[in-house]
Amino acid sequence: MNTLLKTLLLNSRKTSVFWSSHFNLFTRSFCTKPLRSEESNIDQNDLASVTAQNEELDKLYKTIEFECRSNDRAVLRSYTQFATMAANELGIQIGKCWSPRKAHHERYTLLRSIHVHKRCRVQYEVRTWFRFIHFHKLTGSTAETFLEYVQRNLPEGVALKVTKVLLENIPESVSSHITSEIA
Repeated sequence: MNTLLKTLLLNSRKTSVFWSSHFNLFTRSFCTKPLRSEESNIDQNDLASVTAQNEELDKLYKTIEFECRSNDRAVLRSYTQFATMAANELGIQIGKCWSPRKAHHERYTLLRSIHVHKRCRVQYEVRTWFRFIHFHKLTGSTAETFLEYVQRNLPEGVALKVTKVLLENIPESVSSHITSEIA
C-alpha cells in the first residue's frame, strides 16, 4: 500500500475506478501520462509525513459483525453471499455466518370500522429475517474500504448494523502495575 501511495504521489498519475459487472468487484487502472508538470513537484518530506500519518492512524479490529435484516429471505441470502464473496476477494478472514431458524413476527390488529363494529378486525403481520456474519483480524484501512463497498451495494429492503471490536494496547499505568506485581 505504501509503495502504491508513493508512486501515486511522486508520479502524480490519474486514478480511475472501474466496476466489473461480472463479479461486482472494483479494479483500479492508472494512466501513464502525468496530469500537470506543476503537480509532479512533490517534496520528499511531504511524502514521508503522509505515510507516517497513515501508519499511525491504522487501527486493528479483532472482529467486525454484520447484522443484516430484511423482509425478504431470498434478498437477504443473496446479499450475505455477495458480502462473503467480496471479503474473499479482499483476503478478509470470514468467521461464523449464521441466521436464526425462524423469522421475528410482529402482528398488528386494527379495527376495520371506525366507530361501531368492534368484532370486525384486520390483522397485519411483518416478518423480519436476520443474518449474522463475523469477519476477523482486519486493519483499519481494509475495514473502511470493505465497509464502504458493502454499504454502497446494499439492496432495498435490507438494513445493515455493523459492530466493531477494536484492539488496543494496554495502558502504561496498568502494564507497569502488572509488571511490578509479577516481579
